[in-house]
Amino acid sequence: MKKLLVMMSVGLLVLSMTGCRGRNNNAENQSSEQNSNVQQSSESTQSSESLQESQSAEAGGEQQTGTVVNGHDYTNGWTEEMTALRTAVTDVLGENYWPSMQVMPDMLETMLGVTPDMYDDYFAEMPMISVNVDTLIVIKAKEGQEEAVEEALNAYRDMNVNDTMQYPMNVGKVQASRVERIGNYICFVQLGADTMTASESGDEAVIAHCQEANELVIEIIGQHVGAAIAQ
Repeated sequence: MKKLLVMMSVGLLVLSMTGCRGRNNNAENQSSEQNSNVQQSSESTQSSESLQESQSAEAGGEQQTGTVVNGHDYTNGWTEEMTALRTAVTDVLGENYWPSMQVMPDMLETMLGVTPDMYDDYFAEMPMISVNVDTLIVIKAKEGQEEAVEEALNAYRDMNVNDTMQYPMNVGKVQASRVERIGNYICFVQLGADTMTASESGDEAVIAHCQEANELVIEIIGQHVGAAIAQ
């Protein structure tokens, strides 16, 4: 009788352990399926969001963030039009063209307050070191944004003029800077390169020297804009 009771107890214990193992396996399978479903849902959401962003960029598309504006990635350099404009300027000024650093769209927005929705294209270069202030900015404004861009460039010029921390050798160059509007192209020109020789004749001579360089570049840009309109 005792043997029978022992065997029955062992049998019940085995059945109990088997049931627990089955429940554990079922719980693990359910957890795995839930995790898989969550991951698939997350991937589907991310894919949907990426598609929406892509469609938004294509539909509204002219205004894109980062370095890509109006379909052009400015990390690859300037557009064909602005490259031609830069070449025209540097061909005339040669070694007297000192701007050396490309101003990216985000910097253009931070520095001048000119956002991508304000322009179709642009060209902007400035010095890599603060000792030099030679800068050339040309904004091809969108229709209806010309005044806003011009105001932004004038505000930038005023800030530079009122900057009391300017190096003395740059004061005349900053004073001679100008903002010029040619059609829907708005330009900020602050050039002059080496002013050491002119400085020997005083501040007025430095200003006159820089104004002459600025006027020459404005003429070149005017010719470029005229040719673009003619096309």
